[in-house]
Amino acid sequence: MSIPRFIFGVLALIAVLTCAGAGAVWAAPVTLTIESWRNDDLAIWQEKIIPAFEKTHPDIIVKFEPTAPTEYNAALNSKLDAGTAGDLITCRPFDASLQLFQKGRLVPLNGLKGMGNFSSVARTAWTTDDGKTTFCVPMAAVIHGFIYNKDAFDKLGLKPPATVPEFFALLEKIKADGTYVPLALGTKEGWETASMGYQNIGPTYYKGETGRLALIHGKAKLTDPQWVEPFAVLAKWRPYLGDGFEAQSYADSQNLFTLGRAAIYPAGSWEISGFRKQATFALGAFAPPVQKAGDTCYISDHPDIALGLNAKSPHPAQAKAFLEWVASPEFAKLYANALPGFFSLQRAPVALSDPLALQFASWRGTCKSTIRPTYQILSRGTPNLENMFWVEGSNVINGTDAPAVAAAKLQKGLDSWYKPAK
Repeated sequence: MSIPRFIFGVLALIAVLTCAGAGAVWAAPVTLTIESWRNDDLAIWQEKIIPAFEKTHPDIIVKFEPTAPTEYNAALNSKLDAGTAGDLITCRPFDASLQLFQKGRLVPLNGLKGMGNFSSVARTAWTTDDGKTTFCVPMAAVIHGFIYNKDAFDKLGLKPPATVPEFFALLEKIKADGTYVPLALGTKEGWETASMGYQNIGPTYYKGETGRLALIHGKAKLTDPQWVEPFAVLAKWRPYLGDGFEAQSYADSQNLFTLGRAAIYPAGSWEISGFRKQATFALGAFAPPVQKAGDTCYISDHPDIALGLNAKSPHPAQAKAFLEWVASPEFAKLYANALPGFFSLQRAPVALSDPLALQFASWRGTCKSTIRPTYQILSRGTPNLENMFWVEGSNVINGTDAPAVAAAKLQKGLDSWYKPAK
């Protein structure tokens, strides 16, 4: 018995639809997860960055799942050990991420499309010591300085300081008025005193890259005057901090400033986006003051954040597609303006729209740039020099360690494992 022609056609159509359905199941969207310490950026990733990528990549779903900054390193290592880490790993600069690569946790990315958009200098923080292998796509640098309440300054008739004596005279005026806490800084979380404290003002004293490289090469010690003096200056901040600053967390410091209760926030440019949303007053910024008029200005202009590929990701092709997009000019423009204060590391300049971000960026034309002194080479051993700075920065401000004592502890810890190449 032969099958009527129209029935044969129906069966053929069903077969086609079945195959198409099977293909649709096979091509179901893949979900990628991003690990990061930038937990305050969650909304921006969800509302701006990820939708821009998914618009042109409907077959890839991206989830941004951050961890608190102080918990990120430990949490990430635990996830990597357990095989539960996300597909894409947000990379801290220099040693922390280099160690991940050396352990086989991150994939080499030399051949990734778009890597040519970055100079060798821009890739340095995520490249092996021999310069041969880059393992994370550079995303942004941040600049240290001070953000201030312009309304408060106008009310008190103040202007940003240029020198250290002017800075302390300014703090004294704010304290004498009594309306505002002069400086919003707490010592509960040591990274705050290290990053917004020592690493902010330190380059002024040890002369930026000159001093940092001298330390690496064994031509200087942390007990030398130029390395002790920043601690001495930080100790002088103590009378200008809020009541109970010893128990004040990073979030507490942010709130103290954005609620209008503090006049000055020792900062990094990474705060701009959050402060724009939370503060109801006008914002201004000034660079770390020089010791005396006419001195060279130094800023910590630090490659801060990049993105790498988890070697055990089940979706390497899709993850590389996302990384290629991160390496594109489209991403650079979007990221720099969605998160003002995170400055692109790509060769092509990115036009910035935020005036406070432009103010930070302008210091590159008037000051010498350097990176945080503990991030390259000097924190590879145990005890970790960066973590020791967290402790000693807080100890000095709290008054439990004198500046010279803190410096001696740091140098002793470094000497216990680090032998400079001759």
